[in-house]
Amino acid sequence: MIPDPAAEPSSGVSNWNVANYLTVLRIALVPVFGWLLLADEGESTGLRIAAFVVFTIASITDRIDGDIARARGLVTDFGKVVDPIADKALMGMALVGLSIIGEVPWWITIIILVRELGITALRFAVIRHGVMPASRGGKLKTALQAFAIGLFVLPLGGFLHVVAWIVMIAALIVTVVTGVDYVFRAVRLRRTSERTLARKARRSA
Repeated sequence: MIPDPAAEPSSGVSNWNVANYLTVLRIALVPVFGWLLLADEGESTGLRIAAFVVFTIASITDRIDGDIARARGLVTDFGKVVDPIADKALMGMALVGLSIIGEVPWWITIIILVRELGITALRFAVIRHGVMPASRGGKLKTALQAFAIGLFVLPLGGFLHVVAWIVMIAALIVTVVTGVDYVFRAVRLRRTSERTLARKARRSA
């Protein structure tokens, strides 16, 4: 399983490091990507291709910033907080933008965004009991979402458009299933954490 940066201890190094630079770059690319996607109401092939390039670059930074932080001992509290915000901003802009130009139905965008924001809030809600690291299903969900969004950003037709829909439906299913799994994991963590067990012990004493 790939480690979750949120579960890594902070290294005490400066926030001014290459891993955090990449995270900030991803945030800066969000409005650029959004403008390219929405310009000319999504009808410009050139701008759609440019949007795909920007989205791909931003997605790559999502992958490597955490790897760099762990490999070089650059894990910081700033990175822990800002990295998931950058991820949600990029995916949210992509899904909302695709729905605005009519590529992806709004109900898909709403389901995915509600799941993403809900699980993020849930992870913060149980942080007193422990960190819920990303699961393999969560990693697969992220990869499928990025792949599906990338395909929809490109002005594809015919068979490739069918492939885009297959990947998007797969991403939607994994998104919902992993969301339910996170809820059960949060409940289990809350019931079995040292904090909860200590409180029960005090009550029974």
